[in-house]
Amino acid sequence: MEQAKLLHQDAEWADLASAGKDVDKIVSYWSDDAVLIFPGQPVLEGKPAIRAYVEASLKTPGFKIHWVSEKPVFSPDGKLAYMRGTDELTVPGPNGTTTTLHLRGISVWRRDADEQWRCVVDISNEEPSTAPAVH
Repeated sequence: MEQAKLLHQDAEWADLASAGKDVDKIVSYWSDDAVLIFPGQPVLEGKPAIRAYVEASLKTPGFKIHWVSEKPVFSPDGKLAYMRGTDELTVPGPNGTTTTLHLRGISVWRRDADEQWRCVVDISNEEPSTAPAVH
């Protein structure tokens, strides 16, 4: 039950972020004390820093993001969960072109006092460009 609810909420959030129109709604999925660790970015802590990052990203020509999360794992008390996911992030590249990064990440969610799940830790990094050699 909670697994389906959390996956649905995360998918709804990904669609809102991809549409890139409603900063308030996008930012509302993070907790007030959230921490974001994204490739090439300083660590972002708290809603004011996250809001500024989201606003700047959405104003960047060519910027687009969408992600898919899977396999939520819940703490025994049901108040925390984490999921892994994959992202496609399109950003301006050299010479006015865009480049798409393929990211993988972990998000940690907390069920707050109002019973809403909010993301408290959001970490992503780039996927390897080729599969590592197996020795």
